[in-house]
Amino acid sequence: MINPDATAQIPDEIGNVHFIGIGGSGMSGIARMMLDRGLTISGSDRTENYATRELRDRGARVEIGHAAEHLGDADTIVVTSALWPDNPELVLAKERGLNILHRSQALVWLTRGSRLVSVAGAHGKTTSTGMVVTALDALDASPSFVNGGIISALGTSSAVGSGEAFVVEADESDGSFLFYDTAIALITNVDNDHLDHYGSVEAFEAAFVQFADAASEAVVISSDDPLAVELTGKLTHKRVLTFGQAPTADARISDIASEGGETRFTVTWQGVDYPALLHVPGVHNALNATGAFVVLVQLGFEPAAVLDALSTFGGTKRRFELHGTVSGVSVYDDYAHHPAEVEAALTAARTVVGSGRLIAVHQPHLYSRTRDMSDVFAAVYERLADETVVLDVCGAREDPIPGVTGALVEEAFADRSKVAYRPDWQDAADTVAEISQDGDFVITFGCGDVNLIVPQLLEALGAKEPGKP
Repeated sequence: MINPDATAQIPDEIGNVHFIGIGGSGMSGIARMMLDRGLTISGSDRTENYATRELRDRGARVEIGHAAEHLGDADTIVVTSALWPDNPELVLAKERGLNILHRSQALVWLTRGSRLVSVAGAHGKTTSTGMVVTALDALDASPSFVNGGIISALGTSSAVGSGEAFVVEADESDGSFLFYDTAIALITNVDNDHLDHYGSVEAFEAAFVQFADAASEAVVISSDDPLAVELTGKLTHKRVLTFGQAPTADARISDIASEGGETRFTVTWQGVDYPALLHVPGVHNALNATGAFVVLVQLGFEPAAVLDALSTFGGTKRRFELHGTVSGVSVYDDYAHHPAEVEAALTAARTVVGSGRLIAVHQPHLYSRTRDMSDVFAAVYERLADETVVLDVCGAREDPIPGVTGALVEEAFADRSKVAYRPDWQDAADTVAEISQDGDFVITFGCGDVNLIVPQLLEALGAKEPGKP
């Protein structure tokens, strides 16, 4: 893993740009925007996916696998934190003395001169970013944006717009959210989930304070999240606006009702009650929408028009995304990879599933998180899911830790009859098919590659005999 170099100079002209790890959601979005700006783009990644294929169709040169010769005649290299320092393309780029930018610094280059909205927080960043962007589009404001997931209403995770607003999902995990020249900072919540980078809770919270206080116009922050409330008390910014269910919130939410895949609620703003409707389920989405509401009002739009625009939001890819229904069983995929995110997703799913059951397929992400939080994950799944199937750990940027596997989550269940550890994916799919019944929801959880098991799940369900319980 490599950390972004805060001292790196971002040149005015970046020439031909090569992305190492171009298929990632954030990297591919930046590459797409640079293509739209007329730059020559190349890149590489370990595996083929929809993003590599799309970028190739748009004119980028994309190679599968990492090799020094893939660098070509690049002038600037864009990297991610998940990259290993011995990557042959990175090694050669250093030997050549090329510009090497972290993806966040490439985004800084793209956002220069814009009125930047930066969305940060432990949970809800992608959805909140998607809500702000979707609403701006509905308000004919033509925003530029880079999001961590595809916005369903727009069919893309990034685009170059003609308006002044530029909206980005800002990553706090590696400190790169501090690089942006932010106008409005939206903080959905705060969770000490990245101490491997910061080293201490104090350093992590100090970074959030620095991010918020650096915003040139306003800070929009949760009134409900305990750490966000603590953080608010440390801010020196002159314009801090809060949102949530707390009585003291500047934008207060009440009367939340989530049913049938929709959520209705009331937003009280400056003494006026405004009815709101979302076509996505869950209290957490009402909270995300209200944070987006405050941002959009700060951008100059009328409150009622903002809520009408937010009602056009249809979700983002890998956020409670339905992939198919087979043998009466609906299969969803969700990006949730932290206990709080899983809790929110399962709670929302419960409002939609009716009399059916919730069967969770959990892919632990990172060995360190699995080691430290397996008991917390187990408690959430045992309380909110009817059945849980646990896969093995997706290590991503981490080396394996001896003794740390998905079995730790299974072993932390008080009632082991509600959980099964299945490191083999086909075995996992067969287990899901065996225990599922008509009306159930199967939901895969994780920010690794767990979504790739969905075809196996659908196939296993399809192989069930009609009427088999």
